[in-house]
Amino acid sequence: MTRVISVCNQKGGVGKTATSVNVSAYLAALGKKVLLLDFDPQANASSGVGINPREIENSVYHGILGYANALDIIKTVPVLDFLHVLPANEHLAGALIEFVDLPNRERLLRRFSNNLRSQYDYIIIDLPPSLSLLTLNGLLAADEVIIPIQAEYYSLEGLGQLLGTIDLIRNNLEHDLKIAGGLITMYDKRERHSREVVRDVRRNFPYHIYDTEIPRSVALAEAPSYGKPVILYDPNSPGAKAYEKLTREIIDQEFDKVIPTTN
Repeated sequence: MTRVISVCNQKGGVGKTATSVNVSAYLAALGKKVLLLDFDPQANASSGVGINPREIENSVYHGILGYANALDIIKTVPVLDFLHVLPANEHLAGALIEFVDLPNRERLLRRFSNNLRSQYDYIIIDLPPSLSLLTLNGLLAADEVIIPIQAEYYSLEGLGQLLGTIDLIRNNLEHDLKIAGGLITMYDKRERHSREVVRDVRRNFPYHIYDTEIPRSVALAEAPSYGKPVILYDPNSPGAKAYEKLTREIIDQEFDKVIPTTN
């Protein structure tokens, strides 16, 4: 059964797009058929796999509004044959205005992406760093959400608001969105501050936390500028090894009858 996972945190700079891109790449490398769906107007997930948003004629925006067929929008990633990308570009920024007057405006992405489920083992949705109608669409299109949590105290601000939004989606919109897990990112075990944040998150976060902690890594920072996931840029780097380990954890969840919701 297809797993549709949104990667979401309303705070920017926490490794959300890096997680979307690199988990998608490792899933494909491990033999899973994957669609990376970029739903952020900044289109960083698209550029992170070598797609120039300025050079594409149609994007996810055109697909959702019926201006283009999904098969004409989806791109492939060189070397990673099982990884497809549904790119974004600046047109998506205007969707916030256009969606407002449409019926079931919060479920437009779900209606569009449901037609693609049967073709993939995983659909990974990269969401914008805000709580907006785009974010709501991405969460309602997904069955699960991964929440990156940067190993700094500031990253914890607003986390409660995001969890509250997820509860509202469950209760008011009757969508059983599961939290696949919180993910510690940008972790530096040499820094006391990082260690304290991780300790507090593992003690207090009310849902599952992945065992893998994504370290600060030069390779992870450099890879997007080359338009490559880290597996193609520097597969032996600590960041690459961490994302491979995380991806295996995510795959292992397939064999759990219920995704764990508490530590």
